[in-house]
Amino acid sequence: MRIHRNLAYAAGEIIRAVFDDKKVLDRVLSTSFRANPKWGKRDRAFIAETVFEVVRWRRALGFLAQCEKIEALCAAQWIRMGFEVPEWWVHDGADGDTIRSLESDLEEQPRAVRASIPDWIDRLGQEELGDKWTDELSALNQRAEVYLRVNTLKTSRPEAILWLNKYGVIANEVPELPDALVLLNGQKLPKSLREDGRVEIQDAGSQMIAPLLGAQPGETVIDACAGAGGKALHLAALMQNKGQIIAMDIAPKKLHELDRRSKRSHPYPCIKTHIIDAKTVVNYKETADRILIDAPCSGMGTLKRQPDLKWRLAPDSIKSARAIQYECLDSYSEMLKPGGCLVYATCSVLPSENRGNIDRILQQGRFELSQEYTLSPAKTGYDGFYAAVLMKK
Repeated sequence: MRIHRNLAYAAGEIIRAVFDDKKVLDRVLSTSFRANPKWGKRDRAFIAETVFEVVRWRRALGFLAQCEKIEALCAAQWIRMGFEVPEWWVHDGADGDTIRSLESDLEEQPRAVRASIPDWIDRLGQEELGDKWTDELSALNQRAEVYLRVNTLKTSRPEAILWLNKYGVIANEVPELPDALVLLNGQKLPKSLREDGRVEIQDAGSQMIAPLLGAQPGETVIDACAGAGGKALHLAALMQNKGQIIAMDIAPKKLHELDRRSKRSHPYPCIKTHIIDAKTVVNYKETADRILIDAPCSGMGTLKRQPDLKWRLAPDSIKSARAIQYECLDSYSEMLKPGGCLVYATCSVLPSENRGNIDRILQQGRFELSQEYTLSPAKTGYDGFYAAVLMKK
Protein backbone atom coordinates (compact mmCIF):
# COMPACT_ATOMS: atom_id res chain seq x y z
CA MET A 1 0.00 0.00 0.00
CA ARG A 2 1.24 3.45 -0.91
CA ILE A 3 1.80 6.32 1.51
CA HIS A 4 1.15 9.81 0.15
CA ARG A 5 3.86 12.33 0.93
CA ASN A 6 1.59 15.18 2.05
CA LEU A 7 -0.35 12.92 4.42
CA ALA A 8 2.82 11.51 5.96
CA TYR A 9 4.25 14.94 6.66
CA ALA A 10 0.91 16.17 8.01
CA ALA A 11 0.81 13.25 10.47
CA GLY A 12 4.37 14.01 11.56
CA GLU A 13 3.55 17.65 12.25
CA ILE A 14 0.52 16.72 14.35
CA ILE A 15 2.62 14.30 16.41
CA ARG A 16 5.31 16.95 16.83
CA ALA A 17 2.72 19.40 18.17
CA VAL A 18 1.60 16.79 20.72
CA PHE A 19 5.05 15.66 21.88
CA ASP A 20 7.04 18.89 21.64
CA ASP A 21 4.39 21.56 22.25
CA LYS A 22 2.16 19.52 24.61
CA LYS A 23 -0.90 20.18 22.46
CA VAL A 24 -4.12 18.20 22.87
CA LEU A 25 -4.25 15.57 20.14
CA ASP A 26 -7.96 15.80 19.36
CA ARG A 27 -7.77 19.57 18.92
CA VAL A 28 -4.68 19.53 16.70
CA LEU A 29 -6.17 16.78 14.56
CA SER A 30 -9.48 18.64 14.19
CA THR A 31 -7.67 21.85 13.26
CA SER A 32 -5.64 20.01 10.62
CA PHE A 33 -8.76 18.41 9.14
CA ARG A 34 -10.55 21.77 8.95
CA ALA A 35 -7.53 23.31 7.23
CA ASN A 36 -7.49 20.54 4.59
CA PRO A 37 -11.09 20.00 3.46
CA LYS A 38 -9.95 18.21 0.28
CA TRP A 39 -8.65 15.23 2.25
CA GLY A 40 -10.96 12.30 1.68
CA LYS A 41 -12.26 9.71 4.13
CA ARG A 42 -9.29 7.38 3.57
CA ASP A 43 -6.81 10.24 3.89
CA ARG A 44 -8.25 11.28 7.24
CA ALA A 45 -8.39 7.69 8.43
CA PHE A 46 -4.70 7.19 7.59
CA ILE A 47 -3.66 10.35 9.43
CA ALA A 48 -5.88 9.65 12.44
CA GLU A 49 -4.65 6.07 12.83
CA THR A 50 -1.02 7.13 12.43
CA VAL A 51 -1.12 9.91 15.00
CA PHE A 52 -3.24 8.11 17.59
CA GLU A 53 -1.21 4.91 17.45
CA VAL A 54 2.17 6.66 17.46
CA VAL A 55 1.08 8.67 20.48
CA ARG A 56 -0.42 5.60 22.18
CA TRP A 57 2.59 3.33 21.55
CA ARG A 58 5.39 5.89 21.70
CA ARG A 59 7.80 3.88 23.86
CA ALA A 60 7.06 0.52 22.25
CA LEU A 61 7.60 1.99 18.79
CA GLY A 62 10.81 3.60 20.02
CA PHE A 63 12.09 0.16 21.01
CA LEU A 64 11.13 -1.33 17.65
CA ALA A 65 12.67 1.53 15.69
CA GLN A 66 15.69 1.75 18.02
CA CYS A 67 15.15 5.50 17.87
CA GLU A 68 12.82 7.97 19.57
CA LYS A 69 12.62 10.54 16.79
CA ILE A 70 9.14 11.12 15.39
CA GLU A 71 10.10 10.08 11.86
CA ALA A 72 11.35 6.71 13.12
CA LEU A 73 8.25 6.18 15.29
CA CYS A 74 6.04 6.83 12.25
CA ALA A 75 8.03 4.37 10.17
CA ALA A 76 7.60 1.65 12.79
CA GLN A 77 3.88 2.33 13.04
CA TRP A 78 3.38 2.23 9.27
CA ILE A 79 5.08 -1.15 9.15
CA ARG A 80 2.66 -2.31 11.84
CA MET A 81 -0.17 -0.98 9.68
CA GLY A 82 1.06 -3.03 6.69
CA PHE A 83 2.69 -0.23 4.69
CA GLU A 84 6.12 -0.15 3.13
CA VAL A 85 8.05 2.91 4.30
CA PRO A 86 8.79 5.07 1.22
CA GLU A 87 12.38 5.98 0.38
CA TRP A 88 11.66 9.69 0.66
CA TRP A 89 10.71 9.28 4.34
CA VAL A 90 14.13 9.87 5.89
CA HIS A 91 14.66 8.70 9.47
CA ASP A 92 17.46 7.53 11.74
CA GLY A 93 15.72 4.39 12.98
CA ALA A 94 16.02 0.72 12.19
CA ASP A 95 15.06 -0.70 8.81
CA GLY A 96 11.88 -2.64 8.19
CA ASP A 97 13.37 -6.09 8.68
CA THR A 98 14.86 -5.08 12.03
CA ILE A 99 11.61 -3.54 13.20
CA ARG A 100 9.69 -6.71 12.33
CA SER A 101 12.25 -8.94 14.01
CA LEU A 102 12.13 -6.92 17.25
CA GLU A 103 8.37 -7.43 17.66
CA SER A 104 9.03 -10.79 19.33
CA ASP A 105 11.46 -9.16 21.77
CA LEU A 106 9.03 -6.44 22.81
CA GLU A 107 7.23 -8.66 25.33
CA GLU A 108 10.50 -9.15 27.20
CA GLN A 109 10.84 -5.42 27.84
CA PRO A 110 9.76 -3.71 31.09
CA ARG A 111 6.01 -3.13 31.38
CA ALA A 112 6.41 0.64 31.02
CA VAL A 113 8.07 0.13 27.63
CA ARG A 114 5.80 -2.55 26.18
CA ALA A 115 2.66 -0.76 27.46
CA SER A 116 4.14 2.60 26.46
CA ILE A 117 3.68 4.59 29.64
CA PRO A 118 6.02 6.97 31.49
CA ASP A 119 7.99 5.20 34.23
CA TRP A 120 6.53 7.38 37.00
CA ILE A 121 2.93 6.60 35.96
CA ASP A 122 3.74 2.89 35.89
CA ARG A 123 5.16 3.10 39.42
CA LEU A 124 2.15 5.09 40.63
CA GLY A 125 -0.32 2.63 39.10
CA GLN A 126 1.47 -0.30 40.70
CA GLU A 127 1.55 1.44 44.10
CA GLU A 128 -2.16 2.25 44.04
CA LEU A 129 -3.67 -0.74 42.22
CA GLY A 130 -1.15 -3.51 42.80
CA ASP A 131 -1.72 -6.60 40.64
CA LYS A 132 -4.80 -5.01 39.04
CA TRP A 133 -2.66 -2.36 37.34
CA THR A 134 -1.39 -4.62 34.54
CA ASP A 135 -4.90 -5.51 33.38
CA GLU A 136 -6.18 -1.95 33.69
CA LEU A 137 -3.20 -0.64 31.73
CA SER A 138 -3.78 -3.18 28.99
CA ALA A 139 -7.44 -2.13 28.73
CA LEU A 140 -6.51 1.56 28.67
CA ASN A 141 -4.29 0.88 25.64
CA GLN A 142 -7.17 -0.50 23.57
CA ARG A 143 -8.82 1.69 20.97
CA ALA A 144 -11.92 3.38 22.28
CA GLU A 145 -15.33 2.52 20.90
CA VAL A 146 -17.72 5.36 20.13
CA TYR A 147 -20.68 5.45 22.50
CA LEU A 148 -23.74 7.65 22.08
CA ARG A 149 -26.41 8.74 24.51
CA VAL A 150 -29.88 9.04 23.02
CA ASN A 151 -31.56 12.34 23.88
CA THR A 152 -34.90 10.98 25.09
CA LEU A 153 -36.44 14.45 25.00
CA LYS A 154 -36.27 14.27 21.20
CA THR A 155 -36.44 10.59 20.31
CA SER A 156 -36.39 7.01 21.59
CA ARG A 157 -33.52 4.54 21.32
CA PRO A 158 -35.20 2.38 18.62
CA GLU A 159 -36.06 5.51 16.62
CA ALA A 160 -32.49 6.81 16.98
CA ILE A 161 -31.10 3.52 15.62
CA LEU A 162 -33.36 3.73 12.56
CA TRP A 163 -32.47 7.40 12.03
CA LEU A 164 -28.74 6.67 12.17
CA ASN A 165 -29.13 3.68 9.84
CA LYS A 166 -30.74 5.96 7.28
CA TYR A 167 -27.43 7.84 7.07
CA GLY A 168 -25.30 4.70 6.96
CA VAL A 169 -24.32 4.74 10.64
CA ILE A 170 -24.81 1.35 12.29
CA ALA A 171 -25.46 1.51 16.03
CA ASN A 172 -26.32 -1.20 18.53
CA GLU A 173 -27.96 -1.01 21.93
CA VAL A 174 -25.85 -1.29 25.07
CA PRO A 175 -28.00 -3.66 27.15
CA GLU A 176 -26.99 -2.45 30.62
CA LEU A 177 -27.58 1.24 29.81
CA PRO A 178 -31.10 2.29 28.77
CA ASP A 179 -30.11 5.28 26.62
CA ALA A 180 -26.73 4.11 25.26
CA LEU A 181 -25.71 3.06 21.76
CA VAL A 182 -22.35 1.84 20.49
CA LEU A 183 -21.24 2.38 16.91
CA LEU A 184 -20.00 -0.47 14.77
CA ASN A 185 -16.19 -0.74 14.92
CA GLY A 186 -14.44 1.96 12.95
CA GLN A 187 -17.53 4.10 12.40
CA LYS A 188 -17.71 7.77 13.24
CA LEU A 189 -20.65 10.09 13.82
CA PRO A 190 -20.76 12.71 11.04
CA LYS A 191 -20.83 16.33 12.19
CA SER A 192 -24.24 16.90 10.62
CA LEU A 193 -25.72 14.17 12.82
CA ARG A 194 -23.89 15.45 15.92
CA GLU A 195 -25.47 18.83 15.42
CA ASP A 196 -28.99 17.40 15.10
CA GLY A 197 -29.30 16.84 18.85
CA ARG A 198 -30.94 13.42 18.85
CA VAL A 199 -27.77 11.80 20.13
CA GLU A 200 -24.73 12.96 22.09
CA ILE A 201 -21.27 11.38 22.06
CA GLN A 202 -20.76 10.21 25.63
CA ASP A 203 -18.78 7.23 26.92
CA ALA A 204 -20.79 4.44 28.48
CA GLY A 205 -19.09 4.90 31.85
CA SER A 206 -19.93 8.58 31.87
CA GLN A 207 -23.59 7.75 31.22
CA MET A 208 -23.71 5.85 34.52
CA ILE A 209 -23.02 8.94 36.66
CA ALA A 210 -26.07 11.22 36.30
CA PRO A 211 -28.63 8.49 37.18
CA LEU A 212 -26.89 7.96 40.53
CA LEU A 213 -28.28 11.30 41.72
CA GLY A 214 -31.83 10.00 41.49
CA ALA A 215 -32.93 13.49 40.47
CA GLN A 216 -36.70 13.96 40.20
CA PRO A 217 -38.73 16.39 38.06
CA GLY A 218 -39.20 19.68 39.90
CA GLU A 219 -36.05 19.43 42.03
CA THR A 220 -33.08 21.80 42.09
CA VAL A 221 -29.84 20.12 41.04
CA ILE A 222 -26.40 21.72 40.93
CA ASP A 223 -23.80 20.35 38.53
CA ALA A 224 -20.84 21.99 40.23
CA CYS A 225 -18.11 21.09 37.71
CA ALA A 226 -20.26 21.03 34.59
CA GLY A 227 -17.65 21.62 31.91
CA ALA A 228 -19.28 21.45 28.49
CA GLY A 229 -22.37 19.94 30.04
CA GLY A 230 -22.64 16.30 28.99
CA LYS A 231 -23.98 15.22 32.37
CA ALA A 232 -26.16 18.33 32.77
CA LEU A 233 -27.89 17.48 29.49
CA HIS A 234 -28.31 13.89 30.68
CA LEU A 235 -29.82 15.14 33.94
CA ALA A 236 -32.27 17.33 32.02
CA ALA A 237 -33.53 14.30 30.12
CA LEU A 238 -33.81 12.22 33.31
CA MET A 239 -35.78 15.05 34.96
CA GLN A 240 -38.05 15.38 31.90
CA ASN A 241 -36.87 18.98 31.54
CA LYS A 242 -38.75 19.93 34.71
CA GLY A 243 -37.12 21.63 37.68
CA GLN A 244 -33.85 23.53 37.75
CA ILE A 245 -30.33 22.40 36.86
CA ILE A 246 -27.67 24.96 37.74
CA ALA A 247 -24.60 24.11 35.66
CA MET A 248 -21.49 25.72 37.17
CA ASP A 249 -17.89 25.97 36.08
CA ILE A 250 -14.91 28.28 36.43
CA ALA A 251 -14.40 28.35 32.62
CA PRO A 252 -16.85 30.58 30.70
CA LYS A 253 -15.83 28.97 27.40
CA LYS A 254 -17.04 25.57 28.56
CA LEU A 255 -20.38 26.96 29.70
CA HIS A 256 -20.81 28.71 26.34
CA GLU A 257 -20.37 25.29 24.73
CA LEU A 258 -23.06 23.91 27.06
CA ASP A 259 -25.40 26.70 25.98
CA ARG A 260 -24.72 25.84 22.34
CA ARG A 261 -25.27 22.13 22.89
CA SER A 262 -28.49 22.68 24.80
CA LYS A 263 -29.91 24.86 22.05
CA ARG A 264 -29.17 22.28 19.35
CA SER A 265 -30.44 19.36 21.38
CA HIS A 266 -33.72 20.68 22.72
CA PRO A 267 -35.07 23.81 24.41
CA TYR A 268 -33.84 23.42 27.99
CA PRO A 269 -35.65 25.87 30.25
CA CYS A 270 -34.48 23.81 33.21
CA ILE A 271 -30.73 24.47 32.63
CA LYS A 272 -29.16 27.66 33.94
CA THR A 273 -25.41 28.29 33.64
CA HIS A 274 -23.35 30.06 36.28
CA ILE A 275 -19.67 31.04 36.28
CA ILE A 276 -18.17 30.16 39.66
CA ASP A 277 -16.73 33.08 41.58
CA ALA A 278 -15.84 33.89 45.18
CA LYS A 279 -19.50 34.44 46.14
CA THR A 280 -21.01 31.36 44.50
CA VAL A 281 -21.03 29.02 47.50
CA VAL A 282 -22.47 31.68 49.81
CA ASN A 283 -25.13 32.74 47.32
CA TYR A 284 -26.25 29.16 46.71
CA LYS A 285 -25.84 27.89 50.28
CA GLU A 286 -28.23 24.97 50.97
CA THR A 287 -30.02 25.56 47.65
CA ALA A 288 -29.73 22.16 45.97
CA ASP A 289 -31.74 19.02 46.57
CA ARG A 290 -28.93 17.14 44.86
CA ILE A 291 -25.43 18.08 43.75
CA LEU A 292 -23.02 16.48 41.30
CA ILE A 293 -19.30 17.07 41.76
CA ASP A 294 -17.66 15.56 38.68
CA ALA A 295 -14.31 16.74 39.93
CA PRO A 296 -11.27 17.77 37.88
CA CYS A 297 -8.92 14.81 37.87
CA SER A 298 -5.91 13.24 36.22
CA GLY A 299 -8.08 11.59 33.56
CA MET A 300 -6.27 8.31 34.17
CA GLY A 301 -9.43 6.40 33.27
CA THR A 302 -9.65 7.93 29.79
CA LEU A 303 -6.28 7.05 28.25
CA LYS A 304 -7.83 4.88 25.54
CA ARG A 305 -9.55 8.00 24.17
CA GLN A 306 -6.80 10.44 25.17
CA PRO A 307 -3.45 8.65 24.80
CA ASP A 308 -1.67 12.01 24.62
CA LEU A 309 -2.72 12.73 28.19
CA LYS A 310 -0.09 10.39 29.64
CA TRP A 311 2.67 12.48 28.06
CA ARG A 312 1.24 15.76 29.45
CA LEU A 313 0.71 14.57 33.01
CA ALA A 314 3.35 15.12 35.70
CA PRO A 315 3.61 13.95 39.33
CA ASP A 316 2.80 17.46 40.54
CA SER A 317 -0.38 17.53 38.44
CA ILE A 318 -1.68 14.42 40.21
CA LYS A 319 -0.92 15.98 43.59
CA SER A 320 -2.63 19.20 42.54
CA ALA A 321 -5.69 17.29 41.29
CA ARG A 322 -6.14 15.58 44.67
CA ALA A 323 -6.04 18.94 46.46
CA ILE A 324 -8.58 20.49 44.09
CA GLN A 325 -10.89 17.48 44.39
CA TYR A 326 -11.02 17.68 48.16
CA GLU A 327 -11.49 21.46 48.03
CA CYS A 328 -14.46 20.98 45.67
CA LEU A 329 -15.98 18.36 47.98
CA ASP A 330 -15.48 20.45 51.08
CA SER A 331 -16.66 23.76 49.61
CA TYR A 332 -19.37 22.89 47.07
CA SER A 333 -21.13 20.54 49.48
CA GLU A 334 -22.22 23.68 51.37
CA MET A 335 -24.67 24.33 48.52
CA LEU A 336 -26.56 21.10 49.35
CA LYS A 337 -29.61 21.09 51.60
CA PRO A 338 -29.52 18.95 54.76
CA GLY A 339 -30.78 15.51 53.82
CA GLY A 340 -29.72 16.05 50.21
CA CYS A 341 -27.77 13.74 47.94
CA LEU A 342 -24.22 14.38 46.69
CA VAL A 343 -22.51 12.36 43.97
CA TYR A 344 -18.75 12.69 43.73
CA ALA A 345 -17.22 11.33 40.52
CA THR A 346 -13.91 11.23 38.69
CA CYS A 347 -12.69 9.67 35.45
CA SER A 348 -9.61 8.27 37.19
CA VAL A 349 -8.67 4.72 38.16
CA LEU A 350 -6.41 5.93 40.99
CA PRO A 351 -7.84 5.28 44.49
CA SER A 352 -6.03 8.36 45.86
CA GLU A 353 -8.28 10.54 43.68
CA ASN A 354 -11.36 8.54 44.58
CA ARG A 355 -11.95 6.77 47.90
CA GLY A 356 -9.02 8.70 49.36
CA ASN A 357 -11.00 11.95 49.06
CA ILE A 358 -14.23 10.35 50.25
CA ASP A 359 -12.55 9.06 53.42
CA ARG A 360 -11.36 12.59 54.18
CA ILE A 361 -14.82 14.12 53.78
CA LEU A 362 -16.45 11.35 55.83
CA GLN A 363 -14.13 12.14 58.72
CA GLN A 364 -15.88 15.51 59.06
CA GLY A 365 -19.06 13.74 60.12
CA ARG A 366 -21.37 15.71 57.81
CA PHE A 367 -22.07 12.88 55.36
CA GLU A 368 -22.90 9.21 55.21
CA LEU A 369 -21.71 6.99 52.35
CA SER A 370 -24.74 5.44 50.66
CA GLN A 371 -23.24 3.74 47.61
CA GLU A 372 -19.88 3.46 45.89
CA TYR A 373 -18.96 2.41 42.36
CA THR A 374 -15.62 1.69 40.72
CA LEU A 375 -15.80 1.18 36.97
CA SER A 376 -12.89 -0.93 35.72
CA PRO A 377 -11.81 -0.57 32.06
CA ALA A 378 -10.43 -4.12 32.25
CA LYS A 379 -13.82 -5.54 33.27
CA THR A 380 -16.16 -3.35 31.20
CA GLY A 381 -14.18 -2.00 28.26
CA TYR A 382 -15.47 1.48 29.16
CA ASP A 383 -13.51 4.42 30.48
CA GLY A 384 -12.46 4.15 34.11
CA PHE A 385 -14.80 5.98 36.47
CA TYR A 386 -15.39 6.25 40.18
CA ALA A 387 -18.53 7.50 41.90
CA ALA A 388 -19.62 7.80 45.51
CA VAL A 389 -23.17 8.64 46.62
CA LEU A 390 -23.22 10.61 49.87
CA MET A 391 -26.20 11.73 51.97
CA LYS A 392 -25.89 14.96 53.91
CA LYS A 393 -26.90 14.61 57.56
